[in-house]
Amino acid sequence: MAKPKGRIKQSIVHWCFNVAGDKWDTDRICQVAKEIGYGSIELADRSEWPTILKHGLAIAIAPNGMPGAMFMKGFNNPRYHDEVIARTTETIDACVAAGVPKVIAFTGYKWHDADDPASGEISAAEGADNCVQGLKAIAVHAEKQGVTLCLEHLNTRDDSHPMKGHPGYQGDDVDYVADIVRRVGSDRVKMLFDVYHVQVMNGDVIRRIKQCQDVIGHIHTAGVPGRGELNADQEVNFPPIMRQLLEIGYDGYVGQEFIPTQDPLAGLRQAFELCDV
Repeated sequence: MAKPKGRIKQSIVHWCFNVAGDKWDTDRICQVAKEIGYGSIELADRSEWPTILKHGLAIAIAPNGMPGAMFMKGFNNPRYHDEVIARTTETIDACVAAGVPKVIAFTGYKWHDADDPASGEISAAEGADNCVQGLKAIAVHAEKQGVTLCLEHLNTRDDSHPMKGHPGYQGDDVDYVADIVRRVGSDRVKMLFDVYHVQVMNGDVIRRIKQCQDVIGHIHTAGVPGRGELNADQEVNFPPIMRQLLEIGYDGYVGQEFIPTQDPLAGLRQAFELCDV
């Protein structure tokens, strides 16, 4: 393997290789990261942070602290605001102590009861207004602590696997999520631009990176379709996307969030080399 260019900082998303793949423990994930050249392990449970930091790796972004599927109950539903804000506040404070710069955030599912599609839908407009209200409330604390919240866009088209798509998620349009972030108007509230989800729902990825450059706070990748490796069997051309990120001045991490279908070490090495432009 040639010496990495290192212009794109790369991160491994913990759950893809701990819960999925070969179910590596955190020590093994960290060892692989250092062997290949990754600088961060992200979205790991707080209990795993000491192990990651022990290996001298960064934690690019933290989970929000919500139990279970953390993307289901979000800022779009006032019924969950108290819990989401409390748990996110606690996570922000933990991030300050551990040197973690960002926390993930979600619109949540569009149903009045996030677990029950029969409970009726929150309209897109109402959901956006609720997100703005909730995010403005937590933004005050994020600004004080110097931690950035990143609101993620997720696709609702793929219903083949609970982590390949999220039917019912309100923030399934990248422009919708970008608009919410702009309405909040805080430097500590940005968007998590997930290339996989954007390609599935919207496409036109490079143009959308340019259009969203003012609100992009973090990046995720995976192959499309299927959320697998970044290989020749999927449709996204990642090197030009990485070059576009450099062109807009993005200097954060790119999190590799694919679900391994083959040797995870080989997949991580391939993804790293492909994105190292």
